[in-house]
Amino acid sequence: MLRVAVVGSGPSGCYTAQSLVQLDPDVLVDVLDRLPCPYGLVRYGVAPDHEKIKSLQNTLRAVLEHDRVRFLGGVRIGGPGGVPAARLREMYHAVVYCVGAATDRHLGIPGEELPGSWSATEFVSWYSAHPDSPADGGFVGDARSAVVIGVGNVAVDVARILARSAAELSPTDMPHGALTALAASRVRDIHMVGRRGPSQARFTTKELRELGTLPGAGVVVDPAELAQDPGYADPLALPAAQRRNVEVLRGWAGAPPTDAGRRIRLRFFLRPVEVLGADGRVAGVRFERTVPDGRGGVTGTGRYEDIEAQLVLRSVGYRGVPLEGLPFDAATGTVPHLAGRVLRGGVVAPGEYVAGWIKRGPTGVIGSNRPCAKETVTSLLEDAAVLVRKDVPEDPVGALRAAGAEPVGWAGWRAIERAEAELGASLGRGVVKLPDWESLLAAARAAGS
Repeated sequence: MLRVAVVGSGPSGCYTAQSLVQLDPDVLVDVLDRLPCPYGLVRYGVAPDHEKIKSLQNTLRAVLEHDRVRFLGGVRIGGPGGVPAARLREMYHAVVYCVGAATDRHLGIPGEELPGSWSATEFVSWYSAHPDSPADGGFVGDARSAVVIGVGNVAVDVARILARSAAELSPTDMPHGALTALAASRVRDIHMVGRRGPSQARFTTKELRELGTLPGAGVVVDPAELAQDPGYADPLALPAAQRRNVEVLRGWAGAPPTDAGRRIRLRFFLRPVEVLGADGRVAGVRFERTVPDGRGGVTGTGRYEDIEAQLVLRSVGYRGVPLEGLPFDAATGTVPHLAGRVLRGGVVAPGEYVAGWIKRGPTGVIGSNRPCAKETVTSLLEDAAVLVRKDVPEDPVGALRAAGAEPVGWAGWRAIERAEAELGASLGRGVVKLPDWESLLAAARAAGS
């Protein structure tokens, strides 16, 4: 039997496991995750009010419940207290790393580190109950105005969450601390700002339209800013996705302000140059007005505009981080590979593979991980006849424990699910996520996993 470890239980990891068991009837797969909970960004990145997308967990669950797939949570690979990558390699015939892109890009401007300035990743982790995020968060506080820098789907998500009422968020699985903080939020103006024009924004039309359906918020768009975009006057010349976005924005442009309690202001052609501070905290953001340069980019005009804000969230992309024991290309934020085979010094490293964002960079949608995983699995199975000759433990769990790990099995995860359902019932809500390591591991231990 070929024994394979898949590191990461998000979509790329689960699709890798799925391809392995579908394409080889004699493979056994252990899906390892640093967290005691599976599903990666589907659990900790998809907005809690997007129940349809979150239902993808049911598809991933079917993979992890396959009789030749085993989930082992709470297993850290590399780093302090983790199982060294070289040691993991000794336990399995092959290891596939599907560790995603764990950090965010920075703006690189003065004031970015002021209190009140955060990455969207940190904000999302907080309202998604990631156990590494502080439960109290301290994000919204007394903020009255928020600036979201970026015009992709994550930016839309965080703007939408800031604009929703407690009644809208209560039916979700949002942790109770985040719900309580957002219910008390004084934020009334949410500015979502892009340095280029509407035809170059990265959000999808479905996400964009949703902003216009929020019962307690109105959308404000400046027609003069839209008109600077060469594609605005003639959207028929744009690709379909961009054309639909522009058409939605045209419908909102110049509409009279609503009396909604909160306003989402979509701004374009503004490049952040400084996060402004007062009394040691964020007080606003200074932007330089930009204009199209005729080559798909923008150029500065030397004219500036300050937007008041007590909360700044940057949403300008993700980035992979090095995993101790693996080669890493700092320029691309990925592991060097050849069709998924890890390259060390330009040479294929036997038995080591990558899939997902750590392989190709943070691009594409969830479904993009399927063909990516299949390519890697095809390479692995082509190598299987050689890989299987290596002696490995009959059951790697003992070796993982000897290396200091305390795996949380599927029974432990199911116990966490039950605990979250019980917590929600006690609060008069549906399922409510446990927000911290202590409560997650206590629930898992109750199952004896």
